[in-house]
Amino acid sequence: MRLGGRLQAAIEVLDDIDTRKRPAGDALRDWGLAHRFAGSGDRAAIGNLVYDCLRRRSSLQFLANSNENRMLVFSLLVNGWKMNEEELRESLDGDKFAPELPSADEFKTMASRTLNDADLHIQADIPAWCIPSFEANFDDEWVQEAKAFGERPPLDIRVNTLKSTRDKVLKQLGRKEARPTRIARNGIRIEANKPFARQPNVQAEEGFQKGRFEIQDEGSQIVGDLIFARPGESVMDYCAGGGGKTLSLAASMENKGQIHAYDSDKSRLAPIHERLKRAGTRNVQVHAPNSDMSSLVGKMDKVVIDAPCTGSGTWRRRPDAKWRFDEKNLETRVEQQEEVLREAAAYVKVGGHLIYITCSIFPEENENQVYAFTQEAPEFEIVSAGEVWQDLFGFDKPAPWSSDMKTITLTPASTQTDGFFFCVMEKKQ
Repeated sequence: MRLGGRLQAAIEVLDDIDTRKRPAGDALRDWGLAHRFAGSGDRAAIGNLVYDCLRRRSSLQFLANSNENRMLVFSLLVNGWKMNEEELRESLDGDKFAPELPSADEFKTMASRTLNDADLHIQADIPAWCIPSFEANFDDEWVQEAKAFGERPPLDIRVNTLKSTRDKVLKQLGRKEARPTRIARNGIRIEANKPFARQPNVQAEEGFQKGRFEIQDEGSQIVGDLIFARPGESVMDYCAGGGGKTLSLAASMENKGQIHAYDSDKSRLAPIHERLKRAGTRNVQVHAPNSDMSSLVGKMDKVVIDAPCTGSGTWRRRPDAKWRFDEKNLETRVEQQEEVLREAAAYVKVGGHLIYITCSIFPEENENQVYAFTQEAPEFEIVSAGEVWQDLFGFDKPAPWSSDMKTITLTPASTQTDGFFFCVMEKKQ
């Protein structure tokens, strides 16, 4: 496909997302099924257009002075990908599949408008209702923190130390410009691809097929390191989902001790079995919903809650969710988190630790939750995650957000990762 066909396809996908209120991934998949002539390079380019438009939707619309998806795509090309009018006219000349070009006045508007005149939530590319949450978490730096969620994310890999080492996997991926992550101890990063390029398909690599590595954002790897699971411990992954944290825990524990992986949703838990097999884990017991786990009450050294949340920390990777979620969704997630905290706490033994994680940067889901919980359950006391951070990673790495060195928040701007919240609570009695 030429550029014009790719642009028109992106416009159609964006229209479909808006009309049917559906995830971008579903709309892109259905477009690909209906247009089988499009090659993998075409589909990747169209996906890049769609996701980059969604990451910076409000600012790009402001610069185009239009809410039309056709103008949104052209605003991305001009203001995001730095293509000029002459270059676009030349590229689209004679392309019968190309969308209608902006007029000379519209090109002039896109090139001349400035975000200095826009409201702060437009500059930040977030819904206006999110401003209080960002301000509460990041004070005067909230706009810059929010803007970082508009950048294209890298591809991060966690080396499975049960089967390989970072040096060996780096050597195998050498042609893909892979490098060690700055913070996570067993991570590898491949930087974000250029505008029309596609990320390497690392899942086709022998190393992935044989379980030597998994795709996992560095932020998720970091909080996995901070859990500090040790060989021989009894650990429960209470919201195990597809098993990302479980796999990380098994590697940290060197396949020694016992991990109990549980999730209340059978469909979320389904992928874990194949992933555990591929990774070579031997110390994981999977508990389906409605399993009798009464014998585990009060027995766990660590209970890990990767809590259901808004996912605001993953907006770089799922930017369409940023525009779908609202205050009602946030309220629902907060209620679910309160319930999960109460349920999971029962499995922690005296002297053990309850570990609360979200992929959110909203304080309503994070600090507010854990401080409210410890007031209701005074036998649990928040201990310093910041000190564990310093012990594990030292003082020469990018630092997370923390108001008291007890709880920490990772963000794209501060740690160059997805957004994650991490808190450890010790059961005193």
